[in-house]
Amino acid sequence: MPRLSEVITALETLWPAERAESWDAVGTVTGDPDQEVSRVLFAVDPVQAIVDEAVTLGADLLVTHHPLYLRGTTTVAAATFKGRVVHTLIKNDIALHVAHTNADRADPGVSDALAGALDLRVLRPLEADPSDPDGRRGIGRVCELDHPLTVRELAARAARRLPATAQGIRVSGDPDALVRTVAVSGGSGDSLLDSVRAAGVDAFLTADLRHHPASEFMAAGAHRPLALLDAAHWATEWPWCELAAGQLDEISDRHGWGLRVHVSKTVTDPWTAHAASPSTSTDTPGAPN
Repeated sequence: MPRLSEVITALETLWPAERAESWDAVGTVTGDPDQEVSRVLFAVDPVQAIVDEAVTLGADLLVTHHPLYLRGTTTVAAATFKGRVVHTLIKNDIALHVAHTNADRADPGVSDALAGALDLRVLRPLEADPSDPDGRRGIGRVCELDHPLTVRELAARAARRLPATAQGIRVSGDPDALVRTVAVSGGSGDSLLDSVRAAGVDAFLTADLRHHPASEFMAAGAHRPLALLDAAHWATEWPWCELAAGQLDEISDRHGWGLRVHVSKTVTDPWTAHAASPSTSTDTPGAPN
């Protein structure tokens, strides 16, 4: 069996820490470099439910997309939510490694996995990484469909192909407009709206679109309508877990490590229910029926 340090070296060839944003917190959070690794679990969030799953599975290494500590802390006391996570990991000899914005920028990365889940053909990054001479790394992806779909059909495909969540897919724009090209970005994407407009695509699928940026974007594009599709944050990033697990599987086979690699199917999206409005007409909100 490989040591943790060997596995981490392999993971950092896929997602070098230096390619993460300066504000990010990536890399190894817990774990002894000399401990042996035989089983690895991939997940989006390092929350207690996932850590408990890792314990039950007998995993030696948990790899998550989201950081455990994105900001500084003064305690890892088990009385705190994150402290309990740390205590559980250490007590059970489970290492935690994080690949966040360095996995977003990777080739292939988080948005490639999202595009793959939707059967979209990737053309180029939405925002290219200037340090990549080949122009393949970067944030988001510009993609095309094999054949045009309406916005309604594209939203239905996303709802079917991405993991089920209470939110589903929210849509802004003409549901009957044809879509040939799509920009995608796993996770929060409204900081990319200017790049989306410049890319000349027909639709943008991402997560966490806020009211004002989305409203202003749609109003500013009245001369060239463009649809927005807003999925749950967790759902847009979960396909990366399968991609990353496959990459580690290949590395394990190449080195003869025999790692057993798993992907968590535990839904860690924080929203657990959805109550649809009784009507989507232009009736006055709150008016009696």
